Amino acid sequence: MQESGPVVRAAAGGVPCDLVTVPVRQGLEAVDILRLRDGLGPVLCDGAGDTLGFLVPPGTAACWDLPGSSCTQTPGRPRTAAQELPAPDAGWLVPPEGAFGVATDASLLRAALGEAARTIKAADSCG
Repeated sequence: MQESGPVVRAAAGGVPCDLVTVPVRQGLEAVDILRLRDGLGPVLCDGAGDTLGFLVPPGTAACWDLPGSSCTQTPGRPRTAAQELPAPDAGWLVPPEGAFGVATDASLLRAALGEAARTIKAADSCG
């Protein structure tokens, strides 16, 4: 799903990034999975605690089609994520300086989100 939004630039190197947004529960599971595999880039959280946003390479929004998530293209004026967050109520769950890279590889994120969804489904069916 493509949406228009501000440009997000990761602090390390000022590389422009798109933003994949997912529900917080699935996102937190994916964060854990990606941390274990040294594949986690910077992650934003919204002020309400409803969603997480993963910085991914530019152009990801053009082909992102994972149900339950959205990917925002980042046209507009460049900005540095460390200096200016894409939404006024956003904050860093994983700041750029604490990430393994400037962005999460989209294929790794897709796999981690799939694994996270299966884990949540299994956990919900046990209780």
